[in-house]
Amino acid sequence: MRRLSVFDKVSSKELSNVDVYFLVSSCMIVALGLVMVSSASVAISDSMYGHPYFFVIRQVLYLVIALIVGGIVINLPTEWMHRWGILILLGALVLLIGVLIPGVGKSVNGSQRWIRLFIFNLQASEVAKVCMVIYMSGYLVRRSEQVREKLSGFLLPLILSVIFLFLLLLEPDFGASVVLLGTVMAMLFMGGAKVYQFLLLLFGAFVALGLVAVSESYRMKRLMNFTDPWADPFNGGYQLSQALIAYGRGEWFGLGLGNSVQKLSYLPEAHTDFVFSIWVEETGMIGGLLLILLFGLMVSRAFKIGNDSLQLSRPFTGYLCYGFAILIVAQVVINIGVNTGLLPTKGLTLPLISFGGSSLIITLTSLFIIARVDIENKRVLAVVENEIEPKNMGLDRVQDS
Repeated sequence: MRRLSVFDKVSSKELSNVDVYFLVSSCMIVALGLVMVSSASVAISDSMYGHPYFFVIRQVLYLVIALIVGGIVINLPTEWMHRWGILILLGALVLLIGVLIPGVGKSVNGSQRWIRLFIFNLQASEVAKVCMVIYMSGYLVRRSEQVREKLSGFLLPLILSVIFLFLLLLEPDFGASVVLLGTVMAMLFMGGAKVYQFLLLLFGAFVALGLVAVSESYRMKRLMNFTDPWADPFNGGYQLSQALIAYGRGEWFGLGLGNSVQKLSYLPEAHTDFVFSIWVEETGMIGGLLLILLFGLMVSRAFKIGNDSLQLSRPFTGYLCYGFAILIVAQVVINIGVNTGLLPTKGLTLPLISFGGSSLIITLTSLFIIARVDIENKRVLAVVENEIEPKNMGLDRVQDS
């Protein structure tokens, strides 16, 4: 019978030994996020609430909540997620259904994606993406042979993904649908799915998402506008053309922090979906590349921590780190692609940088889980290298009752 403590406290020494590059890059991105929310939201905050720092004060509050949640999560053994992955997934499914219920879900700009909470509005899709990663990590461990050898092992998570995609499209949240499906596909590929299955799935996903994209007139209009925003710069192409103007103003070294012109009610969603454009306007192409490099460093270290787990025969935590890293990469690529006109306009935030409680709390929670994995890896290494007696490592233990 398995016995596992609900909490396994992480010591301050262990916390200080977390991968330094992962820790430093994560902290720097969070700090830059606060700076950019403060700068990019000045105009809209003043016009809506009468003072320029409403949004940054809210973002600081969300950060405090995220740190509290992260402080709890980092003291939870990852084996709990492994054990309860199916229930966690069902909880996400309940949230996605609940957000569609009138009186429970909150509608903003025609999309019903949020559930009203006391302090902030919880975006169900943000929770769903993380819950899917946790479930898929456990699934790839439990059904590793089926995923590699049988079509049924490959199809089951896809069926679950289709259910989630259907609920997300009802909100509608096309961007979250793309990220979730892409993450599931990538994790199946890393789990050993056959190449031909992956290619067929990739083709099917492109066809399905293409049909969804053209099924609604507003989506088709976005596709047409993104190819040439200057053809209609004061209507359908307005947002992208204003973002491109921000890049032109920034040139190589930017106008300086706080000196953006486009944030002064020219560029819509300057503090959320298009915050990267303001960042480049104020810090230039050099600043934009530095931020991308910081994301690259953070994600690469997350992949390394995941690889360390696999080397230590801890596949669940390895896939967990891979999944969270893929989620962040997908959102960064899509957001920057939208900001630069490489992809059609979608409502997807830049992780840790854009204003938003759900995104900040959920993303930081996933980073705390990666830090927990790194701590557990180091505990295993201590046992292997020093041959010490493992007491309570917060890992999976089987004991006789």
